[in-house]
Amino acid sequence: MTPIFPGSQDAAGRRATLGVMGGGQLGRMFVHAAQRLGYFTAVLDPDAQSPAGLVSHHHIQTNYNDPAGLAQLADLCQAITTEFENVPAQALQTLAQTRPVAPGAAVVGIAQDRIEEKAHFTACADISGVTCAPYAVIETPAQLQAVQNERADLLPGILKTARMGYDGKGQIRVKTATELAAAWAELGGVACVLEKMLPLTAECSVLVARGWDGQVVSFAPQRNVHVAGILAVTHAYEGNMPPALATSARDAAVAIAQHLGYVGVLCVEFFVVDDGSAHGGLVVNEMAPRPHNSGHYTLDACNASQFDLQVHAMAGLPLPQPRQHSPAIMLNLLGDVWFDATGQQREPDWQAVLSLPGTHLHLYGKTEARRGRKMGHLTITGPDVAGVKTVARRAVEVLGLPGLEAI
Repeated sequence: MTPIFPGSQDAAGRRATLGVMGGGQLGRMFVHAAQRLGYFTAVLDPDAQSPAGLVSHHHIQTNYNDPAGLAQLADLCQAITTEFENVPAQALQTLAQTRPVAPGAAVVGIAQDRIEEKAHFTACADISGVTCAPYAVIETPAQLQAVQNERADLLPGILKTARMGYDGKGQIRVKTATELAAAWAELGGVACVLEKMLPLTAECSVLVARGWDGQVVSFAPQRNVHVAGILAVTHAYEGNMPPALATSARDAAVAIAQHLGYVGVLCVEFFVVDDGSAHGGLVVNEMAPRPHNSGHYTLDACNASQFDLQVHAMAGLPLPQPRQHSPAIMLNLLGDVWFDATGQQREPDWQAVLSLPGTHLHLYGKTEARRGRKMGHLTITGPDVAGVKTVARRAVEVLGLPGLEAI
């Protein structure tokens, strides 16, 4: 691919423009990174008040599969990316007929379907060194019956919809064959996977960026804490994981990206399981073909953020090797923070939060706070881990956030 340089112009005098499918907070942070380099930006999203659309040079307000909207995006942009994995893969395929699209429709399609995703993890296990949890596919009543009769080893387990599940949605824990049948019915009898529940000791994720030329760079693994299926706290500092385990996770994520021929930023999530060894073993959980909530700390704690790498990768620019200059803890800010104990809406105490040393507040420009909705994040950085943890604990107390015991 010929690099698309920031500030350049085509024969008609139009400035180099990068496009993104999706107008949420990840698109917003991508737009900021692209504009900082000097690119014009275009967002395709149906919401007139989408966070990314509000800050972009162009906002194409249409559905993701609208032919006229896709044609307009392709006409405006020299390269296009996506901010979430549930953009129709067919739309990306259509755009790729005339413009570079990173990541491509094929790999986004894999990430959209847990069945295909797990098949990919299994196929590259020999080179990645990790595999996924034992699982079975349930798409038909006959497959459900077979699992009930022949795969008792998968229980207790978690039944997950194959498509459209995120932040703990589309998942039901089951202990018995009877509960499994009831859960499948509750999920509408759609295609699912049943995963064996494993003895988890921690969760982590790795962000990888890969260019069109095959260059790969990555961040050190971050340790994550989830509450009710939604990320609450990310620990990003040296020593957040045993070194050998961190190296294995990083190598596995790179191998998975290479096996896909991936272009762009990829997040791979892992479980750390108690396998009897000193530090536990790794099991790959899922991947996100985009920047990730757990990588938001890179905006404040690294020389290049995950969004900078997303811009560089799609535009064909050299990928800078990320370097973290400060230990960091990231706290997710859900809409719950905007409500008091009686359920009355109020503004969080930003005065107290921003008075704490090393705090970096990022709000996403969403107009309505709702419980469970990601409204922003708070990153705490400092010269040492102990100090960062102290400030993070205080911020959690001020805002009434979950996860205090995990800091």
